[in-house]
Formats: sequence, C-alpha cells, structure tokens
Amino acid sequence: MTVATWGAVLQADDDRGGPPPVRPMPPADDEATLDPADWEAVRALGHRMVDDMLGYLRDVRRRPAWRPVPASAKAALDRPLPNDAADAADVYADFVEHVLPYPTGNVHPRFWGWVMGSGSPTGMLSLLLEGAMNANAFAGDQSPVYVEQQVIAWIAEMLGLPNDTSGVLVTGGSVANLVGLTAARRARAGIDFDGLGLAAIEGAPVLYCSTETHNSVDKAAATLGLGRAAVRKIPVRADYTIDVDALEAAIIDDRVLGRRPFCVVANAGTVNTGATDDLARVADVAERHGLWLHVDGAFGAVAALSPALRDRLAGLDRADSVALDLHKWLHMPYDVGCALVRDRATHRASYAQPASYLARQTRGLAAETTTFSDLGPQLSRGFRALRVWMELRTHGVARYGQLAEQNVAQARHLASLVEASPNFALAAPVPLNVVCFRAAPPGLDAAACDALTRELLAQVQERGVAVPSHTMLDGRFALRVAITNHRSRQSDFDLLMQVLEEIVAEQLVTRDSS
Repeated sequence: MTVATWGAVLQADDDRGGPPPVRPMPPADDEATLDPADWEAVRALGHRMVDDMLGYLRDVRRRPAWRPVPASAKAALDRPLPNDAADAADVYADFVEHVLPYPTGNVHPRFWGWVMGSGSPTGMLSLLLEGAMNANAFAGDQSPVYVEQQVIAWIAEMLGLPNDTSGVLVTGGSVANLVGLTAARRARAGIDFDGLGLAAIEGAPVLYCSTETHNSVDKAAATLGLGRAAVRKIPVRADYTIDVDALEAAIIDDRVLGRRPFCVVANAGTVNTGATDDLARVADVAERHGLWLHVDGAFGAVAALSPALRDRLAGLDRADSVALDLHKWLHMPYDVGCALVRDRATHRASYAQPASYLARQTRGLAAETTTFSDLGPQLSRGFRALRVWMELRTHGVARYGQLAEQNVAQARHLASLVEASPNFALAAPVPLNVVCFRAAPPGLDAAACDALTRELLAQVQERGVAVPSHTMLDGRFALRVAITNHRSRQSDFDLLMQVLEEIVAEQLVTRDSS
C-alpha cells in the first residue's frame, strides 16, 4: 500500500463533495509573513535536515557518549538579539557545528544517566508532523483530541486500569504526579480546597511516601499549597521499598494527633535503585484508611508490558491515579508523560474552571469533545499524542515489553560483573533495571572508596566511554547505571567494566607512588 500524497488527499476530498476549495489569496507586497518566498529551497533544506538527522542516529556508535561543550561553542551561542533575518541554511549550519555535537547524549547506546529514554527514528519524524500541524490539543472537534483519547485508552489498558479511566498527556512524570495529587486532594482532603484555599483547612492534610520517592512529590505538595511539611517520609526496608507497617502506624498516629491523612504515594521503580513498593499491601492500607492511592510509575510501570515482569506490579490496577513517563522506558521523544485518574468526575473537577470563551457548543469546531485543558494545568497543549500514537502503532506494545526485559537482563549482567570484580561492590539490590555500585578495592577505607568512585564517574564520562550518573545510598557515593536504552548491547556493559577496571588500576598506581 502506498502513502497518498497531500495532493491526492485534496483530490479525494473534492471527489467526496467536501468543502469547496478556498481561492488562494497571496499577501500584498506590504504584508509580512513567515512563509518562505522560495518553497523549493526550504523543501531542499528540509530534506537535507532529515537525511542528516537519520544519519546522526544511524552512526551514533561512532561518537563519544558525551563531550563537554567547548568554549568556542559557548561563545557562538552567546549572541546579541537577532534583529534582522538570516538565511535558514546558515542558521542550520550553526546548529550542526555548535549545537548538535554537544547534547546530554541520551541517544547513545552507552548513556545510562538518570532515567532518560533514547528516542527512535520514527519518533523523530513524528515531531516533524506535529510541528507542521502545530495544533493546540486543548479541546474541540479536531483530530488531535481523538488521537489523544485513543492514546489514553491504550495506556490505561497497558497498565491494567479500567477502560473508562480518565487521563491526560503532560510534559512528564513531575506534572503527572502533580495532576494525580491534585485529584487526591480534591477527593480525600474533605474540604473545598479549590474554592476556599488554605482558609478551609481544619487539621493539617498529610500525604505519605517512602524516603526513596521522587522529589517531584515534594514539589507538588508545595505547589498545591500543602507545604513540604505535609509529606510524611516513611522509612524503607533493606531492599529500599516502603516499610508498610511503619506506613500504617504513621497514618494511625497522625489521625490521633488531629491531622488529616488523605493520600499514599507508592513507587513502581524508584529513581535511585529501581525498587518497587509492595503495591498490593500499600493498596490494602490505603483502602482500610480511606486514602487515595497514587502510584509514581514514571518508568517502572512499563514493566507491566512484559509477561515476565508484570507480576512485580501486582496491585497497580487498584491505584486511584498513576503517573507515567513515556519519554523514559517507552523511548518516546521528549517531552511526554501521562497522568491517569480512575475517577473521571474527580479528575475533571480538579482542574475545570468555567470561562465563556471556552464554553463548548453543539456545532462547529467548539463542539463538545474531551476538553483536555480541564484535566491538567495547561490550556495551551501541543499535539504530543501524535508521537505516542505513531510509536505504539509502528513498534507494537509487545516490542516495548521485550525491550524492558532486555534491559533488566542487561542490569543483571552488569551486576554479575560487579560482583565478580575484587575492585567493586554493589551498593543496592538490583530488582529491575538500575545498578548502583561503587569502587571497593581491598585496603581502601570508605572515604577513599567514595573519592575513587567520584573520580571514576568523571573520567568515564570525560573519556566519552559511557554516561552513568550518581547517587547517595546510606550516606555514601555510588555510580548509578539506569538502563532505559534500546540501543544498549551486553558488550557495552563489558566495555564499561573494562574501562572502569583500567581507571582503578591507574588510580591505585598513582596512589601508591604518591
């Protein structure tokens, strides 16, 4: 089957008796526009950009995993405000020289820093289509709204949530957490917080999460007017999952003290170690005490797509809301996340605000559809759903489950290399796709090992070999390899350990000679 050209689409519309063609009205000589005077020149430049960027992705292994931005590039990017027009080809040349070579590097197969997805060629092309349409997907009888409705339904099904689950695409997990906690505050705080604000509080609202929960929950509490003091941090067990008994005790104690518990945040894959809380037990506690259950599944919820991994998420289907990043373990282009809320009415009531200029109509573009601007903080919303729709259809959900399993197997392989080395030690269990470890050569005390680990991090990045990130576990510095990369191969982890061993040997020789 061939792809129809835009001209063929217009002809088909004419054949169906579609809207009459609109007579072209070129601008007068004194009227400005941003459209080009020479469309063919722009077309040629666009073809060159697409060819260059596909080559950039194809040849990614030939480049360093990361390189620092040189002074020359910083100087080139420190220009006066451009008042006059420049040729688009010259601007593109500056991009190729000063911008393209110096990114974070997360498209590289040996990028394992923080938790960042690696994108894909089809995802890149989807952004071109989004940019051409330039749609504001806030509401209305327009295709982007129906695409997002479809995508939300797919994501809910992927995670085992009911088919009438509400949802909205947002910039990422931080905003998705904010949306879920906003719904939780409305549903369980027991006050008209939206209308009356802080003046309505009788008894301090409290939400609960583990000490390993992402800092976006603290940010959300501050943004919602609850204050970070409203976030009760529950200790974790040796495997970095929440201590469920301590959670329940804290809820009971707060009620006795006159506070107002309203929400529990459970983790499906913590950012530090990849730990997943016992979601079923946490759900039991939330249900017993009438609390909202929000699951931060920023990357770990993707394990639900793998038959071999989904048992680790038992209880996810009982969540009242879920946050998910699609640009992490699903490799969608930045930035796109998703907030799912089980109760549609609560979700909408948390953000909907009446305005005559946004009122739905019975006919025309403003006809009643899903008003996505009533489901989150943004009125202006890009057509993020297109990249998700295209990627899920192009690759299929099963492929994403396979990639998750592959990354988990790679994490186990790396952990085995660490355990087999006399110079390294794991800093935490490896339940999913995150491996934390540190240098531990015989004869070095903890402080010296931490200093050596910091040096390893800097050198392996500066040499362009790989990009792990770092964290603190039990008060000590650790390398952190978060594997959400579909380009990584087992041999990449072999190379990482080989280079780390070489650097350790160099550092020990230097230490002994000094």
